[in-house]
Amino acid sequence: MKLSTFFSAVALLFGSLSFAQDIDVELFASGFDSPVDLQNAGDERLFVVEQDGAIRILNPDGTINSTPFLDIDPIVNSGGERGLLGLAFHPDYATNGFFYVYYTNTSNDTQISRFSVSSDPNVADAGSELQMLSFSQPFTNHNGGCLQFGPDGMLYIASGDGGSAGDPGNRSQNLGTLLGKLLRLDVDAAAPYIPADNPYVGDSSALDEIWAPGLRNPWRFSFDADTGELWIADVGQGSREEINKVASTAAPINYGWRCYEGNAPFNTSGCATADNYEFPVAEYTHSSGRCSITGGYVYRGDDYPSLDGLYFFADICTGEIGTVDASNNLEWVLDTSQPWASFGEDINNELYAVSLGGGIYRVVDLLLNVEEQEAANAFNWFVDQATEQLVFKSTNNSLQSLQLFQINGAKVLDLNNLNTQELSVSKSAYAKGLYIAQITDTTGGVQTLKIVL
Repeated sequence: MKLSTFFSAVALLFGSLSFAQDIDVELFASGFDSPVDLQNAGDERLFVVEQDGAIRILNPDGTINSTPFLDIDPIVNSGGERGLLGLAFHPDYATNGFFYVYYTNTSNDTQISRFSVSSDPNVADAGSELQMLSFSQPFTNHNGGCLQFGPDGMLYIASGDGGSAGDPGNRSQNLGTLLGKLLRLDVDAAAPYIPADNPYVGDSSALDEIWAPGLRNPWRFSFDADTGELWIADVGQGSREEINKVASTAAPINYGWRCYEGNAPFNTSGCATADNYEFPVAEYTHSSGRCSITGGYVYRGDDYPSLDGLYFFADICTGEIGTVDASNNLEWVLDTSQPWASFGEDINNELYAVSLGGGIYRVVDLLLNVEEQEAANAFNWFVDQATEQLVFKSTNNSLQSLQLFQINGAKVLDLNNLNTQELSVSKSAYAKGLYIAQITDTTGGVQTLKIVL
C-alpha cells in the first residue's frame, strides 16, 4: 500500500515530495446513536455499529442509508459497557456473505454470532443468526467487545476480565474461564470452531478457545495491514493505560494482568516471575485527566505518506489522540473534546475515528513541508465560503499555468497562459479528498501545493 500510485504517478510529475506531519480530524458524517465500531466489508461502504443493536451503512459520499444493515435491538442488552460492541466481516464475505458480531444478550451474557447478508446487499438477514460462542459476564463492566480476522483467517475475540475493581477472582490468569483473554476461532471449521494449533488445545486445565490470557479490558485491537503485527490497547486499573504489540503468530503469550498493570506490579500474589509475561511497548499514566485508552490501527493508507507506520489510539476521557511509532515512541498529537470510542479503516486503509457522540471523522495530515510552505508563501489557496470557489492567489509573480491532480495521479484540471495573480475554480466540481496542484509562475518557477477539500 505505502508504495502507492501517489509515488508512481504524482512523484514522477513533480519529483519527490516529502510531507511533514500535522494531524487533525475532519467530520465525515454525523447523526449516529452511540457508535462504537466501524468496519468495511471489502468495498467502499463503511459499516457503523451502534451500541443499542443496529449496524448502519455509511456511503463514500457521507450519506447514511435510512434502513439499517442489521437491527437486533430486541436481543441486545445495551448500556454502560454492554450492547452491540463489535463487528467483523468474513475474509470471503463477497462470496459467502457472512459477518460476525459481539453483543450482550438479554441474559447479560456475551454472545458471538454469525449473520448473513440478504439478497439485498445493503440489508442483512436478521433471522440468519448462528450462535457460535457465549460466556457469562459477572459484572456490567470490562465486557471487551472487539473481534477481528487475523492474517491467518482466524477470528480473534477480546473478552475482558468481567469487571469488578482489580479482578479479585483473578479471572484473567485463570485458564478455566474465557474472561480476560484473547480468544481464537476457526469459523470455517465445525462447531466448536477450535483451531488445532491454539496453544492450550490438549491441556485439560485450560479452555481450547484461549489464544492469550492476562488482559483486563482490551478495548480495541487490530492487525497491521502491512506487517500483520497484533496491536492491543488494554484499559488499565487506576494508574496506567497500555499498548501491546506482538507478531500475530506469537503464542502462547500472557499479557500479565492482574499481576502487572502496564509495566508496574499490581498484585503479584501467586504470580510467576516477570519474564513469563509480555509487557507493553508503550504506556501512559492517568495524568492530566487521562483515564481509559481506545485502541486503533497502524496507518497504511496512501493519502498521507508521512503517517505511514504510526499506530493511532486515543483517550476517551480527554479526547486526545496519540501515536506510537516504529521505535515504540508514544506522542500525543491532537487534543479534541470528542469521546473517542473506536477507530476504523476503509477499503483503502484510510483511517477514521469514531466519537461516542455520534460523529465519524477522517484522520488527516494537513501540514505542508518546508518546500511546500515556501510555495504557499508565493501561491496561497483557500476556499471562498461565500461563492464555494477554490481560489489560488499569488503574492509575488503571476500564475502562468495550473494543473490539478487527484492522489492517484489523474489530472482533473489543466489551465495555461493565465498570466494572473488570482484564479478561482468551482469547488463543487471536485469530490472531497486530497489533491496536488502544480503551479508554474511567469518566471518559469514550478511549485506544488497540497489541497485538501
